[in-house]
Amino acid sequence: MLKQAHIRNFSIIAHIDHGKSTLADRLIQACGVVSDREFRDQFLDNLYLERERGITIKSQAINLPYKAADGQTYQLNLIDTPGHVDFSYEVSRALSSAEGVLLVVDASQGVEAQTLANLYMALEHDLEVVPVINKIDLISADVEGTRQQITDDLGLDGKAAIAISAKEGTNIPAVLEAVVTQLPAPAGDPEAPLQALIFDAAYDPFRGTVIYIRVKEGAIRAGDSIRFMHGGTVHKVEEVGIFRGKRQPADKLYAGQVGYLFAGVKTVADTNIGDTITHDDRPAAEPLPGFREAKPVVFSSIYPVATDDYPELADALSKLKLNDASLIYQKDASQALGFGFRCGFLGLLHLEVVQERLEREFGLSLILTTPSVRYLIHLHDGQVLEIENPAHYPDPASIDFCEEPYVRATIMMPERYIGAVMPLCLDRRGVNTQMHYPSPKRVELSVDLPLAEVIYDFYDKLKTVTQGYGSFDYELIGYRRGDLVKLDILVNGEKVDALSMLVHSERARTRALHAVNKLRDSIPRQQFKIAIQGAIGSKIIARSNVNPFRKDVTSKCYGGDVSRKRKLLEKQKAGKKRMKLVGNVPIPQKAFLAVLQTDSED
Repeated sequence: MLKQAHIRNFSIIAHIDHGKSTLADRLIQACGVVSDREFRDQFLDNLYLERERGITIKSQAINLPYKAADGQTYQLNLIDTPGHVDFSYEVSRALSSAEGVLLVVDASQGVEAQTLANLYMALEHDLEVVPVINKIDLISADVEGTRQQITDDLGLDGKAAIAISAKEGTNIPAVLEAVVTQLPAPAGDPEAPLQALIFDAAYDPFRGTVIYIRVKEGAIRAGDSIRFMHGGTVHKVEEVGIFRGKRQPADKLYAGQVGYLFAGVKTVADTNIGDTITHDDRPAAEPLPGFREAKPVVFSSIYPVATDDYPELADALSKLKLNDASLIYQKDASQALGFGFRCGFLGLLHLEVVQERLEREFGLSLILTTPSVRYLIHLHDGQVLEIENPAHYPDPASIDFCEEPYVRATIMMPERYIGAVMPLCLDRRGVNTQMHYPSPKRVELSVDLPLAEVIYDFYDKLKTVTQGYGSFDYELIGYRRGDLVKLDILVNGEKVDALSMLVHSERARTRALHAVNKLRDSIPRQQFKIAIQGAIGSKIIARSNVNPFRKDVTSKCYGGDVSRKRKLLEKQKAGKKRMKLVGNVPIPQKAFLAVLQTDSED
C-alpha cells in the first residue's frame, strides 16, 4: 500500500483558453501514463463537444505515477476543470476532491475575470495555490508584467510563479516537482469508518452507474456492503479502481485516494452527487458536507419534435442529470408543442451544451422555447410568485410590482476598448459602473446588469466589441424592481404559447419586431395571407405578413368587359378569406429556432 505522504490530489484552474487542457496533456505525457500511439491532444476532454469547441465542459480525473527528484514514487491525482463561467459548479466539485491547485495565467493576456473567480473558489476550499505562467513562447508574452499582476491582483508570490510553455513542453518537470514539494499530502485515517464523497458519476449502458469518489476516511474494496448516507440505499461493491486514461481495477481504495466504483446501481435516481458513501455494517458517525445546490439562472422548455419521443426524452434527461448535477427539470406542456420539460440551466452555453448532448448522444430532435430568468411577481393581496415560465404569468390587473434578478458583472479588458464597452453596458440597462486599473493599459469594469439582458447575447456582443480580448464573469446580487410585461406572438390570430416571453417594457417592441421578422422568413407561404403579430395583452406592438401564393385566375379570360375579370378576382378574394378563417398555419421547427437566434444587426 502506497503511503499517504506519497499521494497528491490537485486541480488545474484558469480562465478560458489559458491552457489548462494542454498543460494536463503535457503532465500526462511526462508521467508516461499513455503511449505516444494512444495519445491525442486534449486527452481528458472525452466529450466530442469539448473537442469540437476546444473547451472543457466536464471535470475529468486521471492518476499519474511520478518519480520525484528525491527518488520516491508519487501518485498524483489530477482533476482537470472547465474555465467557462457557466461551468463554475463543475470546478467547485473538482476542488472538493483536491488539496491544492495549479493556477494557470496566460503570459500574453494576464489575470482575467475567471482567474480571480476560480482563485476565490480555491481559497474558500482552503487549498494551497501554485501560480503557473503559461504561453511564454508567444511573441506577445509579457512574463515580468504577468508576475507583477499575480502579485498585485491575486496576492500571490508572482516571483515564485513557474514560467512554462505547455504547447512546447517547456519547464514541465518544474511543475511536477512543485506539485510534490509545495502541495500538501491528503489527511485521513485508513482504519477509520469509511467516508467517501461522490464528486461525479456517469452512466455505462452495460454496467449501470460509474461512481467517481474521493475517499476521505477508511478504505473500500470489492465485496463491501455500502450505504449512501443521504439516499439510504444499500449496495454491494463489484469493482473499485483508479483512472489511468481508462478505468484500471485496484484491490482497494483508501483514505486520500481518488477513484471509481461499480456497485450495481441501475437506476440513475439512486446516485446523488455530493452524497457520502459508508459501510453498511460499520457506518460513519455523520456524512461529509456535500455541495451547494446549483442555482439555475436560465430557464427554457424542451419539447420533442415528434410527440412519440417524449418517453425517450424523459429517459435521456435522467441519464444526463447523473453526469450533469446542475441540470434541473420538471414536466411541462404546451398547446402548440405537446408534452415536454421545463429545464433550468446555469447559463446560455450550458443550455446549448445540454441541447447538443441530447440531440447527438440520444438521437432526439428537439424544440426549445425562448430562454427566460426567474422573476418575482408581487400581487396586490401580498402574495409573492416566483415565475420563470410565461405561461404562469398572472393577470396584469392583480400585479402590484415586479422584481427581476440582477448580476454584478466584472469585465476585464485592455483600456482602449472602454469606449465600446460602456455604451454596450448602458444599452443593456447597466447601472453603478465602477472602473479599477489593476495595471497600466488594463481596466476592470464592474457594472450591475439585469440577468435577462446578460443571457440573451451580451457575451457575444462583448467579445465582438473587444475583438476577443474582453473577459467576463458575473455573480447574482439579488432582485430589483423592473417594469415587466408579457409579450405574446400571434400567428394568423392564434397565440403560440411556446413563443411567449417575459420582457422589460423598454425591450418589448425590439424583441417583438425581432420575433415577427424571423417568423416571417421561416413560415412557408400559404394560399392566404398570414399575419404575424407581437402583442402585449390586446395591444399590437409589431406586425409582419407572410404574403400568399397568388394564382392568376384571369389568365384564361381573353377580351370581354373588365367586369368579367373583376368578378373572378372577387371570387378568389372571397375564397382566400374563407380559407383564412379555417386554415391552419403549420409552424416548422426552424421557425422556433430562428426566434432564439440573434442577429448582429438587431
